[in-house]
Amino acid sequence: MMVVVTGAGGFIGGHLVGRLLAEGHTVRAVDIKPSGEWFQEWNSALNVADCDLRNPQAAHMVTAGAEQVYNLAADMGGMGYLGSHDADAMVSVLISTNMLRAAAQRHARYFYSSSACIYPEHLQLRPDVVALREADAYPAMPDLGYGWEKLFAERMCDAFTRDRGTVTRVALCHNVYGPHGTWMGGREKAPAAICRKVAEAVLLGRDEIEVWGDGEQARSFMFIDDCIEGTRRLMDSNVTEPLNVGSAEMVTINQLIDTVEQIASAKLTRQYNLDAPQGVRGRNSDNTRSRQLLGWEPSIPLTVGLEATYQWVYDQLTGAM
Repeated sequence: MMVVVTGAGGFIGGHLVGRLLAEGHTVRAVDIKPSGEWFQEWNSALNVADCDLRNPQAAHMVTAGAEQVYNLAADMGGMGYLGSHDADAMVSVLISTNMLRAAAQRHARYFYSSSACIYPEHLQLRPDVVALREADAYPAMPDLGYGWEKLFAERMCDAFTRDRGTVTRVALCHNVYGPHGTWMGGREKAPAAICRKVAEAVLLGRDEIEVWGDGEQARSFMFIDDCIEGTRRLMDSNVTEPLNVGSAEMVTINQLIDTVEQIASAKLTRQYNLDAPQGVRGRNSDNTRSRQLLGWEPSIPLTVGLEATYQWVYDQLTGAM
C-alpha cells in the first residue's frame, strides 16, 4: 500500500514509518525539517519529502497516489513548551486542514493523531484522578491552545466523514515516551526529562535534581511501541469516533522519579520548583472503549518502558560528553 506519514521526522512519526516499512508498505515520509535533522534514519526504500504542510499545494503534492494518510505533523512539546506557545500550536490547524482536504480529494483513508489535551481542564484538577472517557470531551474546555487545535481538527474529521464520506480515524494519544523522543531543549515530556536529570546527576556526580511542581501531579505514560500498535489497529478498524490510545497505569511524578532512580541505582535529593510549569493535576486514560472496539489496550509496564528510555537517554548524554 502507498502510505503517507506526516511528522515523519519526529518521535512517533519515525517509529510509525519503521513499522510500516517492516510491514512491506511503500512510505512517503514528510516533515518540515530537512531529513538530516530527523529523529531517526530509515533505509533507502523511504520516499522522503521535506516541505511545509501549512501550504495547501504541499499537502496536495505529498498525497499523490496515497491510499492511506497518517497526519502526525504539529508544533508541539511538553509543558515547558506548550504552556507558553499557544499561538504556535494553534497554527497547526493549517496542517490539519490541508492534509484532511488533500486526503479527501485523493479518496485516501485518513488518520489524525489527536491528544488527551482535548479533555476539559476542570476534569483534571482533582487530587483523586478519574480516568477520562471519550465522552468527557464535551462540553469542551481544554486548558491549552494545543488542545483546542486538536479538538477542532477532530471536528473537521467528523464533518468530512458525514458530508463527503471521507474515511477518518482519530486517536486521543496520552503522554507517549520512549527512545528517540525529545529529551532536552524544552520540548521534552516528563519521562524523558526525568531520565535526563537522573542520568546527568549520575554522570556528573550530583546528589540532587530539580522537580517541576510538588511531584504529586499524576499521569499515565504510554510506551512508544504501544502507541504504534494502537495506531495501526485503529487505522485498520471500523471505529469511526475518536478513541483513547493511552496507558491506564497512572503514577505521580514522584513515583516516576522513584522508578528511574531504581533503574539508575541512584538516590537523589529533590528540589521542588513550585513556579515551574506543571500542567493539570491529574490525567489518566479510560480504556473501556478501546477494549470493546479494538480488543486491545496498551500493556507495556512503565518499568519496562523506562528501562529502555533511560538507557537510551544515558547513551545520548555519554555520547555528548
